[in-house]
Amino acid sequence: MVRIAPSILSADFTRIAEAVETAEKAGADLIHIDIMDGHFVPNLTLGPQLVASLKDKTSLPLDVHLMVEEPRFFIPLFHDAGADWISFHLEASAHIHKDVTLIKELGRKAGLALNPATPIHLMKEILSELDFVLLMSVNPGWGGQKFIPACLPKIRALKAWLREEKLDIPIEVDGGIKPDNMEDLIRHGADIIVAGSAIFSAPDPAAVIGEMKEIARLHDRRDDP
Repeated sequence: MVRIAPSILSADFTRIAEAVETAEKAGADLIHIDIMDGHFVPNLTLGPQLVASLKDKTSLPLDVHLMVEEPRFFIPLFHDAGADWISFHLEASAHIHKDVTLIKELGRKAGLALNPATPIHLMKEILSELDFVLLMSVNPGWGGQKFIPACLPKIRALKAWLREEKLDIPIEVDGGIKPDNMEDLIRHGADIIVAGSAIFSAPDPAAVIGEMKEIARLHDRRDDP
């Protein structure tokens, strides 16, 4: 089943709770929250206090994407704030296994994020320990960027690798995704679609989520035996 995860990075920051409520009512499956520290990426965004406040505003899982240096410092903070899924960047961690283990010991889903130019083979020793993989299809740090087409073969290669290893690990894709390129990503192997500006910069965010959900449903029906 393909899932839709609206990214609140592109929402009006003065109305984030309303944006989350809109997303849930429109049928979103997760709420994606980008955390940036101003070091790993050149932007500074949300903190654990916001995640904690949103925990009471939605029943959807909170999917926290750590774009930070030293993720081990941040993981407990966002666990305590109520994050359900926590991913950090392979490029940012000196001890990937230790950080993945910490997330899982805290009872949360553990994901590893990769920048567009980072090869998937670097996950070889940790892949089987992950609950999901987040492939960036733009360079992280800012919303509203254009999708990088070279990421499509990377998604396809990861999907083939997971099937070969008989691992049921969803592939989450984030960056430049819109209804008009979403189906192509799904065909290449994307299981979770993160979209920010395509949803929250639209006049009717709920309608865009509904359109994306319909694309996902049509694809799921075609895959039914």
